[in-house]
Amino acid sequence: MIPRARHLLAAAVSGALLMLPTLPGTASAAASQVFAVSLAKSKAEVQKVADYWKPERLRKAETYSPAAPPSGAPKAGGGSVNVPAQRIVALRKKAGPVNAVAPRQGTASTIGKVFFRLAGKEYWCSAAAVAAANHSVVATAAHCAYDPRRGEAADSWIFVPDPGAAGTTPHGVYVGSSISMHEDWPGKNDYDYDYAFVTVHRGFTWVKQGNAYVAKDVGRLQDNVGGLGLELSRKPPMARVHAFGYPAGPQPDGSQPFNGQTLRSCVGATRKTIAPGLDLDHGVQLSPCNFSKGASGGPWITGLRANLGDLIGVNSLTWNRDAKGEFDAVSSPYLGPVAGDVYRHAAAQTTPANVI
Repeated sequence: MIPRARHLLAAAVSGALLMLPTLPGTASAAASQVFAVSLAKSKAEVQKVADYWKPERLRKAETYSPAAPPSGAPKAGGGSVNVPAQRIVALRKKAGPVNAVAPRQGTASTIGKVFFRLAGKEYWCSAAAVAAANHSVVATAAHCAYDPRRGEAADSWIFVPDPGAAGTTPHGVYVGSSISMHEDWPGKNDYDYDYAFVTVHRGFTWVKQGNAYVAKDVGRLQDNVGGLGLELSRKPPMARVHAFGYPAGPQPDGSQPFNGQTLRSCVGATRKTIAPGLDLDHGVQLSPCNFSKGASGGPWITGLRANLGDLIGVNSLTWNRDAKGEFDAVSSPYLGPVAGDVYRHAAAQTTPANVI
């Protein structure tokens, strides 16, 4: 029997895992298409998002719901009915790995949380900064940026690296400018493509002036926190991979060992896996790992050193393979050449220097 994964993440499953003979992104794969959605572009739009996430709202972050992957069919026609979107036929290039980059000063702090709204409700996920030519790219799960069931992108989307206690933002707040995804996420809710690269604006911090808060520009994301490298086509098995995230949801037995406020990690080996009910034909599973809801979008890193390394995946689904009380594995989509197309589109986007 094929086990069923639960949306980052939900109930117990059991059964043997099936191994796959091939992975996507090989020479026989069809040309990929990047699906790009604009978020906040103009100065007024960025300011509106910033004003929404004033310190008093960020202080309530622990009361928000950790996002879970959607289930069910996407909205007819795919794409968004509320947000301008475009499909870009990507010209696949044979690109080498992206090297990790340290911040201009201090220690790298690439991992953090994203906060956003869907259908008027606040949610959060995990995410990480990735090195890019524009110094402004965040990797996360696609379900942490776009809901294919509703045909809607998240709004009021921000990235907060290494968030502090009580809603503090020691490395700044970065408003999302655009989402780059593979078109089969919004079009098919296909978990082989549950990843997104979000281009963000320059960051800001809130400064108290009298009785009001004023946004102060702090520069570009990568300059402040560094950026993970990106290594594509790392096929399993791999003996040692680090997965990170901010888990918060309950385990299958109802226990809740995580509070979502502390960065957690798993170190494990990887293997191939599938979940036909979710169109996951080329998944990569890491175990042991007891992550729960909230870890969605957190990075998988190899070569970890001084808080830097190479991104090879993102948390998408959790698994309870032995049907016991605790999750025991987490899975990521396979990041092959088509993921490189999506990343390169995000890395090529530019943002203005004077939005805050």
